[in-house]
Amino acid sequence: MKHTGKLALLVALIGVLGVAFLLFGARLGLWEPTTGFGLYRTYLNPLGLTVAGLGALALVIHLIRKEKRGTVLGSVALLVGLVILTPLIAGSLNPPRRAPPIHDISTDTANPPAFEVLDDSRAGARNSLEYGGSEVAEIQAISYPDIAPLKTGLAADAAYERALAVAQDMGWDIIVSDTERRRFEATARTSVFYFADDVALVVTRQGDGSRVDMRSVSRVGRSDQGVNAARIRDFQQRFDG
Repeated sequence: MKHTGKLALLVALIGVLGVAFLLFGARLGLWEPTTGFGLYRTYLNPLGLTVAGLGALALVIHLIRKEKRGTVLGSVALLVGLVILTPLIAGSLNPPRRAPPIHDISTDTANPPAFEVLDDSRAGARNSLEYGGSEVAEIQAISYPDIAPLKTGLAADAAYERALAVAQDMGWDIIVSDTERRRFEATARTSVFYFADDVALVVTRQGDGSRVDMRSVSRVGRSDQGVNAARIRDFQQRFDG
């Protein structure tokens, strides 16, 4: 009983390390992103409940025994457990909106940028790079009405160089870059779970300026949970920034 607080804190520290491995194990090369995501869904809540429960137990025991140090350690462990349970708590209080069942987002749904080098043989891919047509376009228009081509006053060549620099700043892996045709293909990875998404971008002349179109496609999953649309928004904001 005397060392319950210390035990709770130790378990809390192990829990923090466990969460870190669940979130970033794929980045460390321990497993594939889908494996890490599956482990996260299976073990995050039990881990949080274990840490919070032991922390609460230690807190009560040391409060009864009037042991200040143990009380503090138990409180810290309880807080760590609650932090681990944040996704569960937040989802219970404010259930997330169901994401649309698409994983291929394009600024031009009538003539989406094509992939010429990346293909369906890319590592870990379960989704095709063939565009889904009008059905996907209609869902995108309803779910992400703000996704549109980026129009800029920059000349086409300057806009392409700017687009390439922004992509590199965002950490994308440029697979192929065609300066003459002003297009490139790249792979972007999510910071959490390290999922790979593939991007095709093309710049075209438009009057005295130019137009930047891009398409972002997830390798796995029926729904991308809004990640590809968010990536396009982020890119466009950085381009204009």
